[in-house]
Amino acid sequence: MTVKEAINQVKDVDYYILRRTMEYVLNIKSNEYIIKQDQEISDEQLSIFSNFVDDLRNGKPVQYITHLQEFFGNDFYVDENVLIPQPDTEVVVEEVLKIVSKSNKKKLKILDLCTGSGVIAISIKLTFKNKVDVVASDISKSAIKVAKRNAKTILGKENSIEFIESDMFENIRGKFDVVVSNPPYIETETIRKLSTEVQNEPIIALDGGEDGLKFYRIIYQKIKKYLEVDGFLVMEIGYNQKLQILRMFENVRCIKDYCNNDRVIIWKNVVR
Repeated sequence: MTVKEAINQVKDVDYYILRRTMEYVLNIKSNEYIIKQDQEISDEQLSIFSNFVDDLRNGKPVQYITHLQEFFGNDFYVDENVLIPQPDTEVVVEEVLKIVSKSNKKKLKILDLCTGSGVIAISIKLTFKNKVDVVASDISKSAIKVAKRNAKTILGKENSIEFIESDMFENIRGKFDVVVSNPPYIETETIRKLSTEVQNEPIIALDGGEDGLKFYRIIYQKIKKYLEVDGFLVMEIGYNQKLQILRMFENVRCIKDYCNNDRVIIWKNVVR
């Protein structure tokens, strides 16, 4: 049986997901598939592929099989301990980069709250290197382990991100010029209605409480203690949460994502 035939015999899973899975099994890059597709697949490789297909049918995201998700131009390691980074979150990074680039400060201190796989913190540090000191925190020890792995792989010897295991601000010390966060924001009941693939992601990274706003309230209550005067808070929000967030924070800007949904809230800590 050829590689192409092994893929084509599976009719109930998306072709491109099958192809990504097969590329992982064969340990080849996407641009090598065309060359390899007519070659014979070994019995061992076919068995591994078939087991992965069963996982896919049961709702396991392909990213947890390949342990790979592209974000902001880099490949990040992901597993069942972290949320799979989505393109919408790149808008969060873009807004932080704008803030840093416009700052007159020689160096800015940035906190990435609820870092997960570390994509936000690492993308910022990779872009500005010595202009930023980055602290990244998460309640999950397993997520911190994944984030550290990504930092070592992507930043290499220049990795100077400080990782802290912390329930929100619990173990955070000092003040920051920018606090950025993509906290859990899906309503508890809504999670049960989402696709099986999403439900297979860590609930702790999805569940924002009854109304999805649990962690925004915590940030609202604590933020001034951790944000410098004229510092910025940058948060990802659910597409339908803008009005509720506006009731908490005065004078915020809301940025839309690539699909024209409200996605990023920016608030400046101005003394009045």
